[in-house]
Amino acid sequence: MFDLLFRSAIVVDGNGERPFTADVGIRDGRIAEIGQLDGASAHENIDATGAWLTPGFVDIHTHYDGQATWDQTFSPSIHHGVTTLVMGNCGVGFAPLRAGEQDRLISLMEGVEDIPGVALAEGIDFQWSSFPQYMDRLAAMPHSLDFACLVPHDPLRMYVMGERARGQEAATPDDVAQMRGLLREALQAGAIGFSTGRSDNHRTSKGQETPASEADAAELTGLARAFDGLDHGVVQLVSDFDVLRSPDRFDPEFDLVEQLAIASKRPLAMTWLQRDPGGEQYKQVARRVEAAVARGLPMYLQAAARGIGVITALDASFHPFMGFPGYKEVAALPLAERASALRDPARRSRILAEKSERLAGDGSSVPPLVDLLLARIDMIAARMFPLGEVPNYEPTLQDSMLLRAKAQGMTPLAAIYDYLCEGDGENLLYFPIFNYNDGNLDCVGEMLRHPRALFSLGDAGAHVGTICDASFSTFLLTHWVAQGYLPLEQAVQMLSSRNADYLGLVDRGRIAVGQRADLNLIDPATLALRKPQLVRDLPAGGKRFLQTAVGYVGSWVAGQCVQREGVVTEARPGRLVRMGGVKQG
Repeated sequence: MFDLLFRSAIVVDGNGERPFTADVGIRDGRIAEIGQLDGASAHENIDATGAWLTPGFVDIHTHYDGQATWDQTFSPSIHHGVTTLVMGNCGVGFAPLRAGEQDRLISLMEGVEDIPGVALAEGIDFQWSSFPQYMDRLAAMPHSLDFACLVPHDPLRMYVMGERARGQEAATPDDVAQMRGLLREALQAGAIGFSTGRSDNHRTSKGQETPASEADAAELTGLARAFDGLDHGVVQLVSDFDVLRSPDRFDPEFDLVEQLAIASKRPLAMTWLQRDPGGEQYKQVARRVEAAVARGLPMYLQAAARGIGVITALDASFHPFMGFPGYKEVAALPLAERASALRDPARRSRILAEKSERLAGDGSSVPPLVDLLLARIDMIAARMFPLGEVPNYEPTLQDSMLLRAKAQGMTPLAAIYDYLCEGDGENLLYFPIFNYNDGNLDCVGEMLRHPRALFSLGDAGAHVGTICDASFSTFLLTHWVAQGYLPLEQAVQMLSSRNADYLGLVDRGRIAVGQRADLNLIDPATLALRKPQLVRDLPAGGKRFLQTAVGYVGSWVAGQCVQREGVVTEARPGRLVRMGGVKQG
């Protein structure tokens, strides 16, 4: 007797093998049998004819560090087939924590990851000090999905160095030793690895550089020694390789990354994007990684499914008019009233004649890139596109606001203004910043096919008012697979076993006897993304973009259904995944 039996499913097993039709029986939270099970009985039988049965997806790059303390379901990941996720990326998080430092960690997360500080302050209880205590706190809470924790560099630095960390002072040998001890303690308690952030675009909500963004080789390699003698753990790193400063800085920055990989002796995965400027830099990164791998270094590239950009709208975290004095006069009005006020001809003329005030700088989390882009609004209008009811993430120049403006005989800024102010002000514009220099996704296809690529960068839980990329897994299937760019079996392998193997999770990522019954049943005929919606469901009424999908018949974690047809169930089988033989949370 099985607990659950999928009958006549199209099994995509996560190994990269061609799909096949079979029955799959589940018992005690694990896959018990695969084959033609005509005579078998089960407590629940599911007719899976015509549907894909895949392993649950493993998302290695999320920012649920705060949300996990108030949201049991990990929305929106649960709507896109994810059953295991990793938080603590990019060097930011909420542990370790000194008493009274909560606001500083909130400011860091708010600035870097665009999560409302008021929501974090109200939603997180901060009942911990050490990182193991933080993990214990999360482990004690019910969740729908499995999750693992990276130890973030910035809180480590702030815990040990205080104001010196925020002032970008170099760590002393004693500082490094203390940070290494805290990191080792966390790894021995089951943390899945270590993360660090080195992006020039990352700022606190006060506009300051992140504490660890300029950490030197001595600090990074000293921290890496925390892995000595351990048989688990990964390193995650984000860097733009100083593209905004000078191309001459690329090799020294990459040399430092290599030193971190050598010292840790653990798999290291870095963010991989086509940046603007520096559109060819991603090829440099690939060449350096390939050379490092040839020398035996376990280095990987975290690749996205599409362009990385922002959604702009009157109620989003960012739109082109937020720095205009005339807009600021009505910015506090409810959305529909604001849109109506902005349509007033006199106000419209006045705003369009103004110049935007500077948005970046001291006291602002807005990165300098934003001001650079706004100064070139006529040009970037060629990469701003209406995001309609059926979202198109590979639009052409013909779809752009630039061409719309030309057709209407107005300036691009005026066309953008009028579009955002239509109706109740709910129109969305999509502006891909990275991975879209050529006006298409060809570079993304190149990245996804690279042998060291790991499917990643959806940033679930972060950038809640500007980005809605937690849907990457669904997009991989609806775009790259549906249009024939990637075989289904390769896409599912990237979504499941390849990421599980990188993390060292040997019990999931494949449909095989003995594996955890973390599974998705997907109807390929109906699978589609819905338009992002701006909702106010964060603590303190905070807003975020939420994008769901249709076509996920159901998702199961350890054999328990956590969502069916887009509706989250009451089941909470999720757990903290602890590494290194530590008892699971």
